[in-house]
Amino acid sequence: MWDGWFLVLLLVAEVLGTVGGFGSSMLVMPLMAFFLPFDQALGLTALFHVFSNAAKIILFRKGLSKKLLLSMGVPAVIGVLIGARLTAFIPGEHMMLVLSAVLIVLSVLILFVPDQRVEATTLNASMGGAASGFVAGLVGTGGAIRGLTLAAFDLPKEVFISTSAWIDMGVDLSRTVVYAQQGFIAQSTWAYLPWLAAISLLGSWAGRWLLGRVPQERFRKLVLVLVIAVAVYSAVRAAMEIVGK
Repeated sequence: MWDGWFLVLLLVAEVLGTVGGFGSSMLVMPLMAFFLPFDQALGLTALFHVFSNAAKIILFRKGLSKKLLLSMGVPAVIGVLIGARLTAFIPGEHMMLVLSAVLIVLSVLILFVPDQRVEATTLNASMGGAASGFVAGLVGTGGAIRGLTLAAFDLPKEVFISTSAWIDMGVDLSRTVVYAQQGFIAQSTWAYLPWLAAISLLGSWAGRWLLGRVPQERFRKLVLVLVIAVAVYSAVRAAMEIVGK
């Protein structure tokens, strides 16, 4: 698994997720699931995103909404702890089907209803944070839900990315601890932490560089079509595994 091509794919996913504005987990999680059992893919994705969020916090350090960090971040951490605990009781192929369905629904929503917003209230921020955390804990990706919620507050681009990264850091640190306790992170993984850190920093930097040079909406549509294609393939593969049992 740990060959050059896999690391290159992780780098590409990090760049695409940063430029797309919804985080790299929508691509990283199904990518990990191609190479690993679902539980280990959850663990490695969470660990990878700790570094990814750290890179974004450093690169976009000037923009942070402390109010949204509290109103969304605390419910998100509570939600992710619940979702992560539930993964111990659900078979991997069933979670893959759930992940695929979540990716397809969110991608279609962002793609065809780009102006979708929720009302900018503290209650909606808390509910969006809790929902994004729960989904992240359960199937490995909740950034799109958090992004849709944050969009309601019309934040400047750097404030949006920084606030999202801080919230996601709390989410990923929390679920990493839970996944490690449940045995989802293989011991061999720890030796590759320097590679994960380097890819996260390089991918986030490249994404920030591209943000000022590529029309984001056109790029986002391309990435979302790719996410849908990956999700459909993953759903078919998971369904075949379930039927074959």
